[in-house]
Amino acid sequence: MATPPQPSAMATRSKTPTTTANAFSLLSNAWRHDLQLMRDRATSFRNLAISFDPPPPPQNPADMDFVRNLRLRLPATSEGSGARRIQKWRLPPPTATAMCSSRIRIGLVNIKDAIVAEVEDTDEIWGFEGENLKGEEKDWEPIQKLKTKFKEFEENSEFVEKFKSSLKLICKEPEDSKEVPPLDVPELLAYFVKQSSPFLDQLGVRRDFRDKMVESLYSKSKNQLVLRSLSSEESSINGNGNVNDELDLRIASVLQSTGHRYNGGLWTDHTKHDPSDNKRHLAIVTTASLPWMTGTAVNPLFRAAYLSKSADRKITLMVPWLCASDQELVYPDNITFSSPEQQEVYIHKWLEERIGFKADFKISFYPGKFSKERRSIIPAGDTSQFIPSRDADIAILEEPEHLNWYYHGKRWTDKFNHVVGIVHTNYLEYIKREKNGSLQAFFVKHINNWVTRAHCHKVLRLSAATQDSPRSVICNVHGVNPKFLKIGEKIAADKGLGQKAFTKGAYFLGKMVWAKGYKELIDLLAKHKSDLDDFKLDVYGNGEDANEVQSMARRFDLNINFQKGRDHADDSLHGYKVFINPSVSDVLCTATAEALAMGKFVVCADHPSNEFFRTFPNCLTYKTSEDFVAKVKQALENEPQLLSPEQRYQLSWEAATQRFLEYSELDRVLNTQDDAAYSKTHNRQKRIAKSVSMPNLSEIADGGLAFAHYCFTGNEFLRLCTGAIPGTQNYDKQHAQDLHLLPPQVQNPIYGW
Repeated sequence: MATPPQPSAMATRSKTPTTTANAFSLLSNAWRHDLQLMRDRATSFRNLAISFDPPPPPQNPADMDFVRNLRLRLPATSEGSGARRIQKWRLPPPTATAMCSSRIRIGLVNIKDAIVAEVEDTDEIWGFEGENLKGEEKDWEPIQKLKTKFKEFEENSEFVEKFKSSLKLICKEPEDSKEVPPLDVPELLAYFVKQSSPFLDQLGVRRDFRDKMVESLYSKSKNQLVLRSLSSEESSINGNGNVNDELDLRIASVLQSTGHRYNGGLWTDHTKHDPSDNKRHLAIVTTASLPWMTGTAVNPLFRAAYLSKSADRKITLMVPWLCASDQELVYPDNITFSSPEQQEVYIHKWLEERIGFKADFKISFYPGKFSKERRSIIPAGDTSQFIPSRDADIAILEEPEHLNWYYHGKRWTDKFNHVVGIVHTNYLEYIKREKNGSLQAFFVKHINNWVTRAHCHKVLRLSAATQDSPRSVICNVHGVNPKFLKIGEKIAADKGLGQKAFTKGAYFLGKMVWAKGYKELIDLLAKHKSDLDDFKLDVYGNGEDANEVQSMARRFDLNINFQKGRDHADDSLHGYKVFINPSVSDVLCTATAEALAMGKFVVCADHPSNEFFRTFPNCLTYKTSEDFVAKVKQALENEPQLLSPEQRYQLSWEAATQRFLEYSELDRVLNTQDDAAYSKTHNRQKRIAKSVSMPNLSEIADGGLAFAHYCFTGNEFLRLCTGAIPGTQNYDKQHAQDLHLLPPQVQNPIYGW
């Protein structure tokens, strides 16, 4: 008989990290092997017992001892089994023929049946049929000790506990699956209307009307939902948010209760910049550059300077590079640059003379071409390729619609973690002044919505005078040059000393094109020429329409003195007391803010573009032409009030930068290293992570719009039909030479026959 495993060996085996089932499987095989040996020995004895002649007495005392011990070890409860076994071994009574034979044949069939029955009975004795025989445990002490060791291992082993816990987690059903009520039809309709925003925007459906539809549909379902058994957590959430948030969380909770998780869609790109140097990289892309004194050249420059004051940010300002022929058309006073490095030095010098500190940011250039018809610079090629992938963290697009009209490159939101667009210009107002302006404005309106929605996460509008666009908020994120605030402080000091600060009357300053308010100015002065008989106005500006504007003023015999354009901070302009700006095409007039900072009166139209300035006491707005005359006389007859420290701060770039960080949500973005976390910075215990629990149909629609725009701008014929400059799908050889780029045919080869 095989020797059972020793306690020490089995104890060593029990320490190995195996499961209880595997251990018992090994023991079972060992026991069966021992039993098989016992059966073979027993069979040999039985064969001797059933033979006709009595077998001789056994000569080996060990065999007799084994049989004796075997009988003694049978449990008391197995007496019936032993009797049955003996009965099975009995042979049928011998027939007459058999008795006459010299030998009795062995009943092989009966022996086979007896052996099979013996195996079954033996299994019952040893507990293989599930019986637990206590008497057996006493006889097999090693096995009893082994079971005790395994039990102790199971109770005290951390591995077993972790294994059981992991099995429970795998097999565990969602906790709230039975507590979250299913969605009903009004909720599904409300969510469908909400997610259809991209298409409703293109159809011209107003946002407030769409929100009312969603609120009406969801409120019906919400009233019924309160009566149901909602969890306390969800009830507290739904009681504090707006309808859109409540609906999103309701959909997310239902999807989460089913175990559904959304890991991205057709247009999702997860290969984005991960800041590894503990600095956030901001790329500011604009459509103009100094020395062109326009808002999109000056304001982004100041924004880059004040954002760079934080040591944990790396700022890159991207401006267009114009070839020599275009520089002569755009830059004033015949200023031209032979290299980007030369222009970069000029820009930094101009800036440092005005802000009083050294701004630590980088200036990069992308190819651009000047359009005479549109009077603006159009990017050539893929602008985003000039920003290395390692720096593609946050993008600020100054005039996002302008940058992306003919943009044919990688989607901005795919390359950057967060993209903010700042709308500077009311293009619809300009286009309406042209031939067939209403029809053109209709198409431009939808194209602007198309490109801003496809390429921006957030859009800031400087005033309500701009086109309403998806994901947009209204906030003035521009400040004034610190030099103007210092001029205002000097004028206030002179007044405090009893000196006369203003020695001149009224003036107007702006680029001399009709859209900048010159038509409105001439109409007002011509209509009330008799009411303003002694009124004299000085106008400073250069522009394409200068000759026409001056000719019309002479035709009406207006008392206007035209001067060449100059910097608003020029010493010759400090003595004027009243700044007049009748423009209604501006979004947020920088000259108006500068005049207020210098402590002057400002007379401007009651228009959404001037909403920010109404809070200042020196801003006088008019609604009618008669009111214009009254405001001009009031300004000429009185002295402006001194600005308070709070009012001066509101005009500064420090305040503008703070407003920009807040309304663009960059204050949260810049304070976290995980972009996926800041985009949904809500407490996990209070809100459900919607970005991973459900698909966002708006993102799918935005991706589809971006793909369609990419295909459209990739066709040269369609580009030319919509007014693009020929050859701007990619930069030309001159740009490659100036910017030290690969030739366009090498950078973007065309494969074919």
